[in-house]
Order: sequence, then structure tokens, then C-alpha cells
Amino acid sequence: MTSTPFALRRKFIINLGKALHKFGTPAYRLEAHLLNVAEILGLGGSFIVTPTALTFVLWQKGEHESQQTYAYRVKPGDLDLGSLARTDELVEELASGQRSLAEAIDRLEDIENKPNPYSHFVTFLAFGTSGGAFAMLMATSWNDVLWSMLLSLIIYTFVFWAEKSRGVAKMLEPLVSLISGFLVTAIMHIDPHINMPLVVLSSIIAFIPGLALTLGLRELAARDLMSGTARIMDAIMLLFKLYFGAVLGMAIGQLTWGSVEFVQPETVAPWTAWLAVLLLGSSLVVMFKIRLKDSPWGIMSGFIAFGMSLVAAEYFGIALGAFFGAFCVGLFSNLYARVFNAPAILVSLQGLVILVPGSKVYIGLNTVVSGESIIAVEHIGTQSFLIFMSLVAGLIFSSVVLPPKRSL
Repeated sequence: MTSTPFALRRKFIINLGKALHKFGTPAYRLEAHLLNVAEILGLGGSFIVTPTALTFVLWQKGEHESQQTYAYRVKPGDLDLGSLARTDELVEELASGQRSLAEAIDRLEDIENKPNPYSHFVTFLAFGTSGGAFAMLMATSWNDVLWSMLLSLIIYTFVFWAEKSRGVAKMLEPLVSLISGFLVTAIMHIDPHINMPLVVLSSIIAFIPGLALTLGLRELAARDLMSGTARIMDAIMLLFKLYFGAVLGMAIGQLTWGSVEFVQPETVAPWTAWLAVLLLGSSLVVMFKIRLKDSPWGIMSGFIAFGMSLVAAEYFGIALGAFFGAFCVGLFSNLYARVFNAPAILVSLQGLVILVPGSKVYIGLNTVVSGESIIAVEHIGTQSFLIFMSLVAGLIFSSVVLPPKRSL
């Protein structure tokens, strides 16, 4: 590999870094992976990754004084775990000699340009399923589950519109929460048995940045300070935009439709939480663009996360229960990486989504601003903070007990 021209090796590693960032790879994993690939290519390298900028410093081994620096302004990546898995396989093929460097560069371009493996209709159904499944997971009523699902389907039409319109894309988050808040006040006149704030939250759950907050804290724990801080601040600003849109939408809706007294319905049976985990995990397969052959393991990760956190919560409380859930998800994903020689992130993220308390941060924000609780949870701010810390600690401990032996 060292006999290949420096310009070709440089082009591959730069394109690889940009592609993996685009697919949503966390900074601490991306930097470690690029260092490993640079070693395979016989290059020295130093990399700085943030959500909005990439910096590559590359040099020939033994020629440190002739290093070359490349900086790129990029947009924060969206999770595309299918493309990430294909890119990881490509690097393995390159390292084993199954592909030449020129072929790898062409293949990497094909992966980047590959269309979404799931149609708009399937994604449309996944959005609806995620909203209904989250409402079910919150142990609310079937009324809330139904309307959350229907509103999530309406929300996806704006997501589809945003793909065609740059203006809509810029205001998508506050727009969808405003639409949801406005419509839910009208729905109250049809069905007064719905918890309005909870239905709004469930309908926009795909936008709640709980996973981004967790990944940001994980990056901070890995001492990727710039990337972690930037990711957390971006997630907090996204929460503010979503909450403002929801409040404005409900305010306009109440002026338009008037207010209706809430009538408490019966809640769903406890066993439906397991069905909700299955439905939410299945919808994440589509939303994260996971390949079908990898999807059963990700869904299983969700069950492990939910089951272990539920059992541990009986003895240690909800916050520390999340630690055991994250610890078991970390062990499972690292074992998956060892057995299948694939990135651990392919299965760990679905488990983390079940555990992350992004929705509780939103609920806590509502409690602080309005003084009213969406659901009855004591000390929700403290609990959310402890859950975030527990998740990060669980992932760190699992990597110590069973290292994944892979950088991605």
C-alpha cells in the first residue's frame, strides 16, 4: 500500500473521513478510525473532527516536516448506519487486498450516492409507528397512541417537503412542532381524552435530540471537547426550537378552537411496553437506514436495554437502572463487533434510543416554563441528568470489560 502514490492515499482518507462524518459517526470513533486507516495506508496523520468542520493533517511516514493540512466546512451528519456498515466493509476489503485504492475510491463514491434503501412510503409508516410506539412506551392511553401516530404521519409530509424546499428545511423543527401543537388543540374537541402536551411530544419524537445529547456527553468523556460541546449546544438549541414551536402552536390553536377540559382515560396495559419496544426498534431500522441483515441485532439491543434497565430499576432506581441497561447494550454491541467483525455502533444506537431521556428533558423544560407536568415524574431534571451520566458510564464500563477491538 505504501507504493501507491501519496496523492491517491491522501484522496481516499480525506473522502473516507467526509463520508463517515456524513453518515453520523461520533468524533471520537471517527478520529480513531482515521488513524487506523492512515496506518494501513502507510501515512502519518492527525485529525480534528467537529460537527461542522473537519481538519486533516497528513504526511508520508518518516517525512513529518512535509505534512499537508486540509480543512473542510461540513454540515452535521445524519445517521445512515447502512452506508456506515458498507464503508467499514470497504476499508476491510482494502486492508485485505481485495480492492485496489482506485477501486476503493470509486466504491466510496458509490456508497455516498446510494439512494435511501427504504421508500418514502415505508419511511412514512416508520414515522407514524415511532410516534405511536413512544406514546405506548410512556404508559399513556390508547387515545394518545392513536392520535400520536396520526400526527406523526402528518409531520412526515413536512419532512418530505423539506427535502424539496430549502426554506422549509431551515425552519423544519419549529414548524413541525407548531403544526402538531395547533392540530392537537383541534383534536381535543373531537376526543377530550388526550394529553395534549404528551401527544405533541410523541408526534415529534423523531426530532427530539436525546441521542445527540448522549453522544455529545460521550464525546466529552472521551476528551473530544470541541465536538462534544458543539453537539450538546446544537441539541439544546434544537430542543428550544421544538418547545417554542409547540407552545406557539397550542396557543394559536386555543385562540382558534377554544379550550376543552381534559377527561382522564384508562391507560394502556403494562405489557404493551414490550410491544412498543418492538415497534420503536423496527421504525428505527428505517429511520437510521439500517440494512435488513443487521436489523434483528439492533432490535434485540433495544429489548436488552429496556429489559435490563427495568429489572435494575427495581433495585437501584430509574437513573442507575439506565446504567445497567447501557452497560448490557455496550457488552452486546462489543460482542457483536467481535463476532461479526462489524461496527458496534450498528446495534448500540438502537438500544440507546430506548434509554436516552431526551423526552424527559423536553418534559422538564415544559415544567420549568409552564409549571405543569406532562406526566407525573418527581425531580425530572435531576433524574434526566443522572440518566445521561449513567448511560455514558455504562458505555465506558462495557468497553473496559469487553473492548470491541474495532475503532468504529
